Amino acid sequence: MSSESWKMNSSLRAKIVSSVIVALVLFAGACTATSDPLPVSSVQSVDLARYMGVWYEIARLDHFFQEGCRGSTAKYTLSPTGEVEVINRCIKEKDNSPREAKGRAWSVDPNSNARLKVSFFWPFRTDYWIIDLGREYEYAVVGSPNRKYLWILARKPAMEKDVYKHILDLVAKQGFDIERLVRKP
Repeated sequence: MSSESWKMNSSLRAKIVSSVIVALVLFAGACTATSDPLPVSSVQSVDLARYMGVWYEIARLDHFFQEGCRGSTAKYTLSPTGEVEVINRCIKEKDNSPREAKGRAWSVDPNSNARLKVSFFWPFRTDYWIIDLGREYEYAVVGSPNRKYLWILARKPAMEKDVYKHILDLVAKQGFDIERLVRKP
C-alpha cells in the first residue's frame, strides 16, 4: 500500500470513527433524555349551560395579550347557535384603564364539551381545553394541549389555598410549568 493510499484510508477511517462516536453519543443522550410528558387530558364532560357566567382569573401563564393586566375576568354567554360569546376584561396596570376583548368559542368535541376552540379575531384560533372543573363549577382550569396557555379561574375573586394547591399539583402532573404562573390581584 502506498503512503498516499494509506493517508487517504487513514483520513477515511478517522471520519468513520468520528461519525460512529458522534452517533453513539447522540444515541446515549436520547436513551437518557427524559421523555415528553403524557398528553394533556381534559375533563370527561362539561355542562356548557352551567359553565356560562363570569369567571375571575386566579392565575395564568403570562402572554403578550394579557401583559400589564390585573383583575382579569371572563364572561361566557351561550348563543342560540350553540357557540359561546366571550368577553375578557382587565384593568391595565399602567394607567388603571379598562381593557376588553370580545371573541367566540365553539366545542370541537360535542360529546364532552370539554375541548373548545376560541377566537378573538379571524382567522386566528387556539385550543381551550377544560382540564379541571370543580364539582359545583366553582373553579375551572383551562389549558392548551401544547402547554403554552393556562388559566386558573374561579367564580369568586379569591380561591382557598387547599383548592389552589390541588390545582397546582394537577397541572404540574399534566406537564405545565407552574413556576411561570402569574397571580395578579
